[in-house]
Amino acid sequence: MRILVVEDNTELAQWLGRTLRKEQYTVDCIDNGADADFALKSEKYNLIILDLALPKLDGKEVLRRLRARDDQTPVLILTANNTIQSRVSKLDQGADDYMAKPFEIEELEARIRMLLRRSSGQASPLIACGDLSYNTNTREFHISQQLLALTPRERAVLEMLLRKSGTTVTKHALAQSLFSLSEDASTDAIEIYVHRLRKKLEHSSAQIMTLRGLGYLLRPAGNE
Repeated sequence: MRILVVEDNTELAQWLGRTLRKEQYTVDCIDNGADADFALKSEKYNLIILDLALPKLDGKEVLRRLRARDDQTPVLILTANNTIQSRVSKLDQGADDYMAKPFEIEELEARIRMLLRRSSGQASPLIACGDLSYNTNTREFHISQQLLALTPRERAVLEMLLRKSGTTVTKHALAQSLFSLSEDASTDAIEIYVHRLRKKLEHSSAQIMTLRGLGYLLRPAGNE
């Protein structure tokens, strides 16, 4: 899952980036609204954490432009203004959630998990395909209740495939979810991760299918 943090407080942004990366999220940090607006026109994110008091373009305008493009990426607002009027206003303008500074990281992480579940259409933290299951709270995969050992990159690829289970996911979409702006989004690397995952899923009823020219599809074995 790829998250954009738009925050002009360098210390806070760096801390958030480090913390979320430890939780195996792919994170980009941008310190002004104009650059954030530009990035959101070309990059795909699963969640945006947006400060309101930003230089060049404020967070309110970033949000307005995002929704004007009919981009429904979940937006979690961070701000020091915690009045009822401010909360209601930002939610009415298209924000999905709202947190006042200062905040506890445990609550922020829980809200991120909730927003990602909601955007994926998942009410439960558990997602399954055949005997492969994923707990979005613990970020762990199991095959028939046995823990599946994965590297962070493998976990990221399998998470996206499982969240999109039954639909085709392109290499480009996988690369976008896996690599930050500072990294080379190599589609060749995706082939390597998928190859490794297939080996680890050999004894699972879930299988990764290659649809040539289209991408990858995760589905239960035997489904045609």
